[in-house]
Amino acid sequence: MIYSINLGIGWASSGVEYAQIYRAKMLRNIKQSAKFIFTDMFPVENIEHMTRNIGFEDDEVIWLYTYFTDREIAPVTYTLDMLEKTFHTTQFNKSRNGKVVKYQFEGRNNFYTAYMTDETGDRVHRVELVSRGFLIRKDYYTDSRLYSEYYAPLDDAAHLYQRRFFNKNGTVAYEEIIDDNNAMYKFPDVMVCSKAELVELMLRKMDLTEKDILLIDRTTGIGQAILSSGTKAKKGIIIHADHYSERNANEENILWNNYYEYSFDMHKHIDFYVTATEVQKKILAEQFMEVYGAKPKIFAIPVGSLKELKVPGENGRRKHSLITASRLATEKHVDWLVRAVKIARETVPDITLDIYGKGGEEDKISDLIKELELEDSVRLMGQHDMTDIYQDYEAYYSGSQSEGFGLTLMEAIGAGLPIIGFDVRYGNRNFIENGRNGYLIGVDDDTDQKDKIRMLAEAAVKLFTEADMDEFHHNSYEKAREYLTEEVGLKWKRLIAQMM
Repeated sequence: MIYSINLGIGWASSGVEYAQIYRAKMLRNIKQSAKFIFTDMFPVENIEHMTRNIGFEDDEVIWLYTYFTDREIAPVTYTLDMLEKTFHTTQFNKSRNGKVVKYQFEGRNNFYTAYMTDETGDRVHRVELVSRGFLIRKDYYTDSRLYSEYYAPLDDAAHLYQRRFFNKNGTVAYEEIIDDNNAMYKFPDVMVCSKAELVELMLRKMDLTEKDILLIDRTTGIGQAILSSGTKAKKGIIIHADHYSERNANEENILWNNYYEYSFDMHKHIDFYVTATEVQKKILAEQFMEVYGAKPKIFAIPVGSLKELKVPGENGRRKHSLITASRLATEKHVDWLVRAVKIARETVPDITLDIYGKGGEEDKISDLIKELELEDSVRLMGQHDMTDIYQDYEAYYSGSQSEGFGLTLMEAIGAGLPIIGFDVRYGNRNFIENGRNGYLIGVDDDTDQKDKIRMLAEAAVKLFTEADMDEFHHNSYEKAREYLTEEVGLKWKRLIAQMM
């Protein structure tokens, strides 16, 4: 069995979670059993809804907090009718506003607030209980009560001090006792003094063997617990991002980022590392030799794969159309792309850019589009299944200055798109052959932001006015063939054969 361990997941997941779902599909394809472990709390949404949304199957998911119960990962099926049958009185006023249902009871400011899974249905995710104006409890449901949080007023605010996790029959499986950022876990036979120790206990109880593989997608807060658990499984670190700070590195010092430094220092206890590209593998091997005099096993396996190459439909590609897809986060520099389109329109008036994704920068980007009067040429498209979208466009636009791999870049060339992006590690260099299927824009730490935007604009103009687009599309398709599922599957098979 292959296990992958991570922290959280969300509706707008990061590249780590998308890498995991690609991995899940790949392992299914090669008939390899796999489980995906998540260790974060999910108070706002049921974990099953988010894992299912991204593509995991319920029996593939392990959640740290239900592992110690007899519950399985499941969708919410608990209803308002089931909730109302638990009330001690039938005297209440009921009102609904979208996903929020409120029950007002007799007495001094006593009410329940039920949060539904959608705007119109009757499935209840959680219920907040307020007595005399004070929040006292939150109950979370799947088919029945999954866990409860208990609150007390402190400094004019609700203070969480305890959680109870329940078995199917309603009995308490264990309790979490909370003091601000500290937590202890009380089981019938043992007391666990931190969340890290809870992770360690889970791995011990899983009793993995030498024939199992544990892929560690994130080590923050859990790395030491994993190694301390004494698990016999082969342990592998997945390198998702740029693993060192090139800007601050020199001949005397290699500075790794905080996500990987611990796992690199503990290399004697790690069986292998997985990078997304051959370039990453080469650099990492050189650094291990320089710093530790060590030669760990390093596999280069693409984060994702392409089931097939995508070709345009009968209507072909929209002329002079650009696409970008990512979380709308500051580091993706989508605002630079918008400003570049404004400049490029002076030469290519019908150039367009569609932006796919959600994130914290959405409002800022929307305001910028209006400010630059680009509503007719730049669109925010939101979150979409991208399976059959890329091939409608002529080219892919990237403003990111750091991509460990770049799943959207892979998907773009899989649809034959040339790519415009900065000449930075690792994704852009991996997918763009400068002048053959796109353009790599040379920048350094001293390059001014305005110059970067100008160069992005110039590259788009050059692509649409000088390049042989048919040749560029052909070259992207050829580049994409090495990422077809059957090719990537062989790499995973080789890793598994060596480790098992």
